[in-house]
Amino acid sequence: MKKKLLAVVAVAATLALSAVMLAGCSGGDQKADSAAKDGQFTLTVGFDQSYPPYGYVGDDGQFTGFDLELAKAVAEKMGWNLKLEPIDWDAKDALINSGSINCIWNGFTMEGREDGYTFSEPYMYNEQMVVVKSGSDIKTLEDLKGKIVLTQVDSAALHVLEDEKGRKALADTFKELQTIGDYNNAFMQLESGMVDAVACDLSIASYQMAAKSDAYVKLGVLAPENYAVGFKKGDTELAKQVTDALKQLDEEGFVKQLCEKYKDQGITYDNWVL
Repeated sequence: MKKKLLAVVAVAATLALSAVMLAGCSGGDQKADSAAKDGQFTLTVGFDQSYPPYGYVGDDGQFTGFDLELAKAVAEKMGWNLKLEPIDWDAKDALINSGSINCIWNGFTMEGREDGYTFSEPYMYNEQMVVVKSGSDIKTLEDLKGKIVLTQVDSAALHVLEDEKGRKALADTFKELQTIGDYNNAFMQLESGMVDAVACDLSIASYQMAAKSDAYVKLGVLAPENYAVGFKKGDTELAKQVTDALKQLDEEGFVKQLCEKYKDQGITYDNWVL
């Protein structure tokens, strides 16, 4: 009887201890849920750190750029934490689908990508265009026949040039359509004569031409488009919150001031569309 009584007491003690531990864990979960409800959300922005003027490493070694400053302003307005996550551009789909980042905010073209992402409303007008060196004998898009054209891997320009409904017929006349990891190196290759032209965003062309006003010439427009913030497909609530915050920032005059700050890097408020 004494052994049985001791066994019962031991089981009861074990159950009591388990109940206390479970209550502790439950309390922790409630605190975590409470923290989330209190606005401790982190906006994790995936961006190409070699994509000035939208996202890049500044002279002080810190991440900066027009889009990154917009993201910071939105996070502050919404009471969110902000994490800037530099990514390999061709890995962006895997990263956003896995939850490693929850948005792509980096001069991100929405046209042609609508099936893969949920987007904010477009906020900046852009174009895909071709740039050549000053003094080049290439004067029109048709003159690119037999030439080497370079663009960024998985870029909107590449999509336009590979799309049957886009400018594939033009690209088929090139000697070669090459890709590279970032546009800074693309323009270095253009300047050195390794390639004949670079296909890129209007904003990228404007940035490069602002830095070297006599070095390049805009050849022609491949396609008009818009920039938007890209989210995982179905994340409509977060996309709406970001859109609403951007509209408020514009109404408050912040966007116009930010465009003026980046004016010497090719940004203009005239292209703001939200």
